[in-house]
Amino acid sequence: MQRTSAYPSPRYTLWSQILTALVIGTLLAIAGMVVMVFGFQLTYLGRIYPGISVAGVVVGGLTPAEAGEKINAAQTYPQGGRILLQDGQNGWVASPQELGLFIDPGASATDAFEYGRESGFAKNLSAVYEAWTEGKNMPLTLVFDQRLAARYLELLAAQIDHPVIEADLGVEGGEVVVRSGEVGRKMDIAASLANITTLVGTLQDGAVPLTITETPPVILDASEQAEIARRIISEPLVLALPAEQTAEGYPRTIDQQTLINLLTIERVENGSEAAYQVALSSEQLLIMLNNMAPGLITYPVNARFIFNDDTHQLDLLEPAVIGRVLNVQQSLDAIQDGLKENKHTIELALELTNPPVTSDATAESLGITELVEAQPSYYYGSSADRIQNIKAAASRFHGLLVAPGETFSMATALGDISLDNGYAEALIIVGGQTITGVGGGVCQVSTTLFRTAFFAGFPIVERHAHAYRVYYYEKVVGNKVDSSLAGLDATVYVPIVDFKFTNDTPYWLLMETYVDPAQGRILWKFYSTSDGRTVEWDTTGPVNIVEAPEPLYRENPDLKEGEIKQVDWEAEGADVTVTRWVYKNNELYLKDTIYTHYQPWQAIYEYGPGTEIPTPEASD
Repeated sequence: MQRTSAYPSPRYTLWSQILTALVIGTLLAIAGMVVMVFGFQLTYLGRIYPGISVAGVVVGGLTPAEAGEKINAAQTYPQGGRILLQDGQNGWVASPQELGLFIDPGASATDAFEYGRESGFAKNLSAVYEAWTEGKNMPLTLVFDQRLAARYLELLAAQIDHPVIEADLGVEGGEVVVRSGEVGRKMDIAASLANITTLVGTLQDGAVPLTITETPPVILDASEQAEIARRIISEPLVLALPAEQTAEGYPRTIDQQTLINLLTIERVENGSEAAYQVALSSEQLLIMLNNMAPGLITYPVNARFIFNDDTHQLDLLEPAVIGRVLNVQQSLDAIQDGLKENKHTIELALELTNPPVTSDATAESLGITELVEAQPSYYYGSSADRIQNIKAAASRFHGLLVAPGETFSMATALGDISLDNGYAEALIIVGGQTITGVGGGVCQVSTTLFRTAFFAGFPIVERHAHAYRVYYYEKVVGNKVDSSLAGLDATVYVPIVDFKFTNDTPYWLLMETYVDPAQGRILWKFYSTSDGRTVEWDTTGPVNIVEAPEPLYRENPDLKEGEIKQVDWEAEGADVTVTRWVYKNNELYLKDTIYTHYQPWQAIYEYGPGTEIPTPEASD
């Protein structure tokens, strides 16, 4: 049986007492702590908690005002710091304050005061305890006015910035002047400001690299081109001809002043690159060379030969002339390139052309093996001036070659009939009258050529008769007149009236002319190779004869009284028809008819004033 008691056990009373004591103790401890914290708060009411520093300056226990003064007194970095702003080897030293950095001591003190007060109780208590036991160093409150830094950089930029300068090249006072280019430089203020901002935030001295953008000129250096220009104008330019080539006025010298005037300096673009091109003006050089070109033209001329009747070979009479023309473009290039290489004697570029027959031609190569025709004409009674003209004209054809298939022009071969070319003044027929003119007697030569071509059987392409019968052309040995030769004359009046025939053989034709004053004869020879042709001919002789008009007398004030001078001679008018048959190997090859109409020609006399004229028919 279990017993119970109405009174508590002593054991339980003890534990109750212990528990009560613990509770009361805890309450008392808490109360003590609260009293202690409250007391701490009262102690630091309006003051910064202990253990707190600002940038190493101890401000614990100070009021914010006191702390601000202490911080302000301790921090000298904005004024005393040194920031080196660098541009390569150049530098500028500025204080942080000049660059816009300031310390706000009041704000720094306020931040220190707020530490341990801005959060909840427990968190604040923990922060205060940490500062008290371990210390708390707080950062300064900084003010960085970037406007001041930017302004400072702008002042530096005024010294640093530099525009791009291209190299320059020119000629001043006859001297080549060159100026080097310069790299353009421009400060990147924004990037440089960012670099400053980073450094001043550390509150330490240091160097800040300025960000500079450099822009090189397209042409930095023109010294090489300047040297080329100096070489070009350093001495006169001599234009020479290649070896064995000669011409009047060569070598030709172009003086330095002319070269200076011709010098051109041109900027040449090539994509993103450029360079100066120095040369003589191509335009002006082309004008100069084109003006020179005509004087350097030489037309190719066949060699001239005579046929050696003994050896049946050709003897060189005159060497061939190599044709040449000035190659203007190649000469221009040679001048430009040569001058750049400091050459001042430049060979002009010539294009040479060999004639069809060179000096080394042989009888075999030309197909000349024999005499195929020879015809004379006689000039008995000719004046010395007329004989001179016959000689001058005939010499133009001596040794001359006519190519196979060529239509030969006598007027072309004669060229200019002038006093400068060895001709004299003699009687010629012009404008319906006989007058004195340069070259009288040349038609003796053309008539002889016509007859030689006629009797050789060559086709006659162009032939013109004289206006009236000239008895020179009908004379034969002994100064006799053979009327059967009427209609076999030919006149040439360069360049209007010509005589032409065609060498219609496959062989070259060599012509030789011989003037014999002792016999009063000109002899024309054709050398070639016969193709078997023969010639038959017939003539009507002069028919339809018309008597010459009565002589005309006219006064000439330049003549003396009593002086009478004949200036034109009478001739009967007539018609002549000549027919030719050319056979080749006994077969008719060519037939032609040559019709000539001669006008009746009046004799004319001139007399001086007061002269008694000899016939009643005379008129003035």
